[in-house]
Amino acid sequence: MHRSWGASALPRKTARLSVAAAVLVAAVLAAVWAGPPAGYAADGAPTSPDPVVVWDRNAQTAIYEVAGQPPQVTARSFAMVHGAVYDAVNAIAGAPYEPYLVAPRASGRESTSAAVATAGHLVLDALFPAQRDRLRAQYDEALAQIPDGSAKQQGIAIGTRTAGAMIAARKDDGAFGGQTWPVGTQPGQWRPTPPAFASDGAWVGQVRPFVIPSASMFRTSGPPALTGRRYARDLNEVKTVGSATSTVRTADQTQAAIWWHDRRLTEWEIKRQLAASQRLDTLRTARMFAMTNLAEADATIACFNEKAAWNFWRPVTAIRLAGDDGNPATAPDPEWTPLLVTPPHPDYTSGHACFTAASMSALTHFFGRDDLPFSGYSADSGTTRHFRGFSHALAEVIEARVWGGIHTRSADVAGAGIGRNVTAYVVAHELRPRR
Repeated sequence: MHRSWGASALPRKTARLSVAAAVLVAAVLAAVWAGPPAGYAADGAPTSPDPVVVWDRNAQTAIYEVAGQPPQVTARSFAMVHGAVYDAVNAIAGAPYEPYLVAPRASGRESTSAAVATAGHLVLDALFPAQRDRLRAQYDEALAQIPDGSAKQQGIAIGTRTAGAMIAARKDDGAFGGQTWPVGTQPGQWRPTPPAFASDGAWVGQVRPFVIPSASMFRTSGPPALTGRRYARDLNEVKTVGSATSTVRTADQTQAAIWWHDRRLTEWEIKRQLAASQRLDTLRTARMFAMTNLAEADATIACFNEKAAWNFWRPVTAIRLAGDDGNPATAPDPEWTPLLVTPPHPDYTSGHACFTAASMSALTHFFGRDDLPFSGYSADSGTTRHFRGFSHALAEVIEARVWGGIHTRSADVAGAGIGRNVTAYVVAHELRPRR
C-alpha cells in the first residue's frame, strides 16, 4: 500500500531542508533570469515609453519635419543629439561603457528621463534656434511628467553637462560652409542636373568627423575609366533599368527605388523598431542609437569628401552626353530621364549606400548577428518593405539606387565599402565596454 505524504508527515529536519532548497532554487532562478529589461513586461510589451526613443522621435520632428534638413545634413544633427543622450544615460548607469565625450559624476539615483530630455532638448535648441518656443514647450511637457525632487534636478544637471560638451565639441566644425561643387565641362565631370539644376551639400565633405581621424581616411581608387568596359557596363545597366520609362524594371523594383529614396529615411523608424522588438533597456537603446548615428554621420562626411575628390557626373548627364565619353560601347540618348529626381551633387560615391552600410554594419555589430528581421513603411511609395537581416537591406539599397536611375553600380558598391570601413573604425574606438 502506498502512503500519501502530506506536509504534516514530513520530519521537521526534512521540512527545513526542503524550505532551504526551495529558497536556493528561487535564488538560482532569479540569478539566471533577472526579469525583463526596464520598461518592458514579462511578455515583452512596453510598459512605458523609453525616453531615448521618445527624444529620437522629437529629434526627427525638429530635424526633418520642421527644419526640412536633407539626408546629408540630418546625419550630423542626429549624431549630436544621440551622442549627448548616450553620455547622460551612460553616466547615470555607472559608466559601464566609455563615454563619447564626458561622463559626469553620478550616483545612479538621478532621473534618466530628465537627463535624456535635457540633453536632447538643449542640443536641438542649439541646432534650431528658430524652433525655440516649440522646443521649450515640448521640454516643459516632458519635465512635467517627472516627479519633482532631487532626482529630477540632478538628472537635469547631468543632461545639461553632456549637451554642453557636445555643443562645444561641434562648434566651428565646418558645417554649413560656403563650398560649392565645381561645374565641369569635360567628359566625366559633374554638372547640375534636371529638372532643378541645383547644387548643394559641397560643405558636408569638409566637416570635421565625429570619430574617424580624417574625412579622406578611406579614399577609393575612383570611378571606372570612361573608356573601359566596366564603365560601359555600369552606364548601360542604369540606362536600361533606371529610366523613367524602363520596360525591364519590375513593379517591385520600382517600389523599392521609391521606398529607399524617401527623404523621411525609414531607417530612423527601423532603429526604434529594433529597440522595441529586441526589448532593449534604456542604456542599450542609447548606446545602439549613438553607435549607429555616429557611424552614419562620419560615413556621410567621408562619402561627400569622396564626391569632392572625383566630382563625377551623374547617369542622366553621362547618358545624354555618351557621345563624348570616348567609349564605343555607349550611345547617347539626349532625352533620357531617370525614374527618380537626381540629387544635387556628384555621383561617386553614393551617399545613401555609405549611410546605409554604416547603419546596417553598426546594427550587425551591436546585436552580434545579421538575421534580425525588420520592416519599414514609406509614405512616398505607399508600401512596407520587409528584410530578413541587415545585409539584406544593404544589398537592396545598392540595387535600388540603380533602379532609380540616379547612381551607377560602381558608385553604390564603393559607397557601401566606405560605410562599412567607417563603422569598423567607430566600433573599434568608441563606446566600448570599460575593462
